[in-house]
Amino acid sequence: MEAKNRNLWVFVESDENGNARNVGLELLTPGRRLADQQGGALVAVVIGCGVEKAVEEAAAYGADQVIVTEGEEYRQYTTDAYADALCTLVEKYGPTTLLIGATNVGRDLGPRVSCRLKTGLTADCTSLDIDEATGNIAWTRPAFGGNLMATILCPDHRPQIGTVRPGVFKKGVKEEGRTAEVIREEVHVLPERIRTRIVEVIRETGAENVDLEGAQVIVAGGRGVGGPEGFAPLKELADLLGGVVGASRAAVDSGWIGHVHQVGQTGKTVGPKLYIVCGISGAIQHVAGMSSSDTIIAINKDPDAPIFGIADYGVVGDLKTVIPALIREIKKSRA
Repeated sequence: MEAKNRNLWVFVESDENGNARNVGLELLTPGRRLADQQGGALVAVVIGCGVEKAVEEAAAYGADQVIVTEGEEYRQYTTDAYADALCTLVEKYGPTTLLIGATNVGRDLGPRVSCRLKTGLTADCTSLDIDEATGNIAWTRPAFGGNLMATILCPDHRPQIGTVRPGVFKKGVKEEGRTAEVIREEVHVLPERIRTRIVEVIRETGAENVDLEGAQVIVAGGRGVGGPEGFAPLKELADLLGGVVGASRAAVDSGWIGHVHQVGQTGKTVGPKLYIVCGISGAIQHVAGMSSSDTIIAINKDPDAPIFGIADYGVVGDLKTVIPALIREIKKSRA
């Protein structure tokens, strides 16, 4: 289809209480910049049931317009209902670009919408920009197992669609009381078109206690911790700092810690204020998930480890000595 305007849309997911999920609000940050460069409006799209809080949050975080579709059929996410609604809205308004969070919902919804609209989809992006030569969105994502970063353009079809990892961008400053034009669209999906329903939600053990994407402090361990017992001092340090424990893929694949802790290309993308890296060499697969952290402290025995190339502070030493010493000093300072 052809774009009818230069507007950029951000799909804003909502939770069971009608609040906007962080990833949608995060995407309003690059969305603002890209919409201005394209010469269009920044539009948030909210689909759900009882989503007034999400609408208010989208406006507070910078959306010029909020398009809202509500109905009982959207109370729980289903591919058929949400894809029908979003495609109907896109076909009516014709935006040039659509950003979707690379969450479980977004990774399901994005491909279905792009296929129906006969346009391209760049999945799992970690960077967004404008290609100066063509004016198209330049979507950057890891490729070839994370060994290089590929930049992809969609020059011939609209809208340009991409899913973007949570945690890659930070939420902007919330402007309390800020309003946006709210457009309410009545789009309903017949029950017979919805071929699936959620029977039960089974959460991974411990997952509810590990909020990597929302954490302000993360203490992450890799192969260098030596085994499952090596995460105990990291957990103690994380607790002292009010943070959570992260891990590299190597540690997770070794069975030392659960997948819910994994940071990196095949795990979570995070951007805490403080990221302490313990016994992780700094392979690009891990760096892709944590390089946007405000402050990075690396602890590694190898002075030539790649992680020191991106760290703000580096400690060359055995983490089994450094971490306990750090814990003692923190406790002493608080005594």
